[in-house]
Amino acid sequence: MKRFIILAAFVGLVVWGCASQKAVTPPPQSQEMQPQQSHPEAEQSQKGSEKITEQPMAKIESTELPSTMVEISGVFKDILFDYDKYDIREDEKRILKAVADYLRKNTTHKVLIEGHCDERGTSEYNLALADKRAKAAKDFLVSLGVPSSFVDSISYGKERPICTEHSEECWAKNRRDHFVVLKGK
Repeated sequence: MKRFIILAAFVGLVVWGCASQKAVTPPPQSQEMQPQQSHPEAEQSQKGSEKITEQPMAKIESTELPSTMVEISGVFKDILFDYDKYDIREDEKRILKAVADYLRKNTTHKVLIEGHCDERGTSEYNLALADKRAKAAKDFLVSLGVPSSFVDSISYGKERPICTEHSEECWAKNRRDHFVVLKGK
C-alpha cells in the first residue's frame, strides 16, 4: 500500500508539473530551411537534360566595368532559349559564331553574357537556370576558339525582363542571353 501511495504521489507530481508548462511550438521554418523544390516543368524536361534544383546561389559578382573598358551597346542580337532549357538552339548558333568571329578579330574587346529567364518559377530557380544559359553560351564561344578570358557571364534570372506582359510570346523574349561588348580604351 505504501508503494501505491508513493507511486500515486509521483504520478500526481508529474501530471501537475506537465500541466503547468506552456506548450512550446517550434518557430516556422525560414525559406532557406524548407525542403528543396524543383521547377514545376523540370520534371517534364527531356531525358538527358540536367534537372535544376533550388540551391543557395553563390554571391553574384559586381558588373562594374573595369576603368579600362567601355560598353558598346547593340552589337549583337540576344539568343533565345526554350522553356526550362539551357542548351543552345540550332537557330541561335549563327549569332554565337558572329560573336566568336568578332572577339577573335578584336582582341582588346571582351563580352559579358547576361543570362535571363521569364517570370515563371522562383527567383532562386531562375538565377540558376539563367546562369546555366550564360555558361552554355560561354562554353560554345570557347569551343569556337575564343579565349575564356575574353568572356564573362552573369545571371540576372527573372529580375530584368524586356517584356512584362503575361503571355507565352512575351515570356519567350525574356528567356535569353544578352551580350554586352566591352571595348578596351
